[in-house]
Amino acid sequence: MTAIRRAATAATLACTTALALLPAAAQAQQVFRIVGPDGKVTFSDRAPDNTAAASGNQVAGTLRSAGGVDTNALPYALRQVVSRYPVTLYSASDCSPCASARALLMQRGVPFAERTVNTNEDVEALKRLSGESGLPFATIGTQQLKGFSDVEWSQYLDAAGYPAQSQLPASYRRAPATPLVAQVAKPAAAPASVHEAAPPAARPAAPARSTTNPAGIIF
Repeated sequence: MTAIRRAATAATLACTTALALLPAAAQAQQVFRIVGPDGKVTFSDRAPDNTAAASGNQVAGTLRSAGGVDTNALPYALRQVVSRYPVTLYSASDCSPCASARALLMQRGVPFAERTVNTNEDVEALKRLSGESGLPFATIGTQQLKGFSDVEWSQYLDAAGYPAQSQLPASYRRAPATPLVAQVAKPAAAPASVHEAAPPAARPAAPARSTTNPAGIIF
């Protein structure tokens, strides 16, 4: 019995420690690459404002609620967990560990956002987020998981309160993966307005001089 109690106590402490490492609500991070009218490129974690979007900017992968996850269709309890500890997976094509990480999240029914890292700009942005370029990389709240381990990831998901079995409704659809660095299109320059000079109005022919208008005055 003593050994069993010690094992149970150690498991409880491990779970409590993992939960303590998960900060309160945080949003998944996405970096936006913005090209200004002057051609200058800047990076920001905030999408351009609505005015810029209306003028022609197109933002890829606009963030939705709870770190990019649509929570409207989720059961109440799961929605609360997602709001406190949103999950984001950072992956790349032809990455077997990334596929394994994705499969675990989908098997457990964890709503998550996915950011792809395929370009040099994506890699640089990932380094700013995680301090390195290794994949897969994930965040649960602001807790970072580097590299994939089924046991480790499951422990953190358990500590955050995600169910072991999927509770997603049949109608739930996961948002497609989007690039980590969203490309923002440069607004098209407005065509220069060309004002053609209107031909001068034809001057009416001077009326023939008459005895009532001997000077031929025109109004």
